[in-house]
Amino acid sequence: MIEQTEMVVTKWEYTQPSRELLENEKILSAIEFDVMRKRNSEKKGIACRFTCTYTAGPQTILTFVGEDSYVIDLQDVVDKEELMRMVHNSYSKFSEKFEFKRLGTILSNHSLMPLNEKLIDTDTILPLLV
Repeated sequence: MIEQTEMVVTKWEYTQPSRELLENEKILSAIEFDVMRKRNSEKKGIACRFTCTYTAGPQTILTFVGEDSYVIDLQDVVDKEELMRMVHNSYSKFSEKFEFKRLGTILSNHSLMPLNEKLIDTDTILPLLV
């Protein structure tokens, strides 16, 4: 059995730009994805952490970090398809938290970048679940 925990926002550091952004000045975003192995004598699992940053020129406007995890019975085997489903679910929850918290900020018209599956190395992550 696979159980997903609640997405926890571990960091929401928003800084209102110190100057008014020019009309043609772009706000750039980047997303990082980290995975950590979790294990005890009865269960195994992974913790997923997404980090998103928004910048305008040299100024960081937002650093947003969200984490959740999956707890899996030791005898259960996770394949690439199931792993990607887990990552998608985590990213979906991360995105939902962002959509709610961005309201009232300069980022109210910005959405998170879509998840790029090609950048997720499932061959590196799957051994964490053995």
